[in-house]
Amino acid sequence: MSEKGKGKSSLARNRRAFHEYLVEERIECGIELRGTEVKSMRSRHFSFSDSYARVRNGQLYLIGLHINEYTHGNIHNHDPDRDRKLLVHRAEIDKLRRRVDERGLTLIPLEIYLKEGLIKIELGICKGKKLYDKRDDLKRKDQERDTQREMRYL
Repeated sequence: MSEKGKGKSSLARNRRAFHEYLVEERIECGIELRGTEVKSMRSRHFSFSDSYARVRNGQLYLIGLHINEYTHGNIHNHDPDRDRKLLVHRAEIDKLRRRVDERGLTLIPLEIYLKEGLIKIELGICKGKKLYDKRDDLKRKDQERDTQREMRYL
């Protein structure tokens, strides 16, 4: 089977985002990459833990995504920390801008994956969690882990 027919395979998940934010909605976006950036991303040489998206001049940009320079690249290697344009329909950009401006939400990348040979980003419309929400989540996970452990021995 060719690479384009494989479907979806995850390159990385932003686990920190699920701890820090409450995800209200998810959107799939394409990303505009240059030359060697694609090869670096396919080999998982990137970091997006502190990245976020912002609407600027009617376009959606991903800020803070660090893609390491490609090791076999030449003088045409890319800038690792440049802002990258996300490919989304105009109506979705307008909807995102309204939601972020009105309700104080944030656009956070949740996952980067390959889909039919193309690199895609799952963007989350997120609201920051309070400290007590984080504590409740940790307590619930601990309780679930304990019950799973108990069920294993029955």
